[in-house]
Amino acid sequence: MANFVLNAQAREVAQQGKGSSRRLRHAAQIPAIVYGGSAEPVAVTLELREIVKALENNAFFEEVIEIKIGDKVENVKIQALQRHPAKNTPMHADFKRA
Repeated sequence: MANFVLNAQAREVAQQGKGSSRRLRHAAQIPAIVYGGSAEPVAVTLELREIVKALENNAFFEEVIEIKIGDKVENVKIQALQRHPAKNTPMHADFKRA
């Protein structure tokens, strides 16, 4: 059982790209992607406050994380995290299926 559970919303193709990502960040959300395994990659949106809270614990980078996308649950590990250069807030996350 994962100690970290994040709620996510799937993004459509029309909501992907630089402009859409900027609008998401302005609305206190973070664009992310879940990839790996035999399934197709899924673009998702995470709440900023949830990910900031999880990042306070160093185990977040080592343990399996559950991401709930609608009614589906994905077990993933964080692969990459991009942060704002001055504010140090997360800007984008990559998750790889475990």
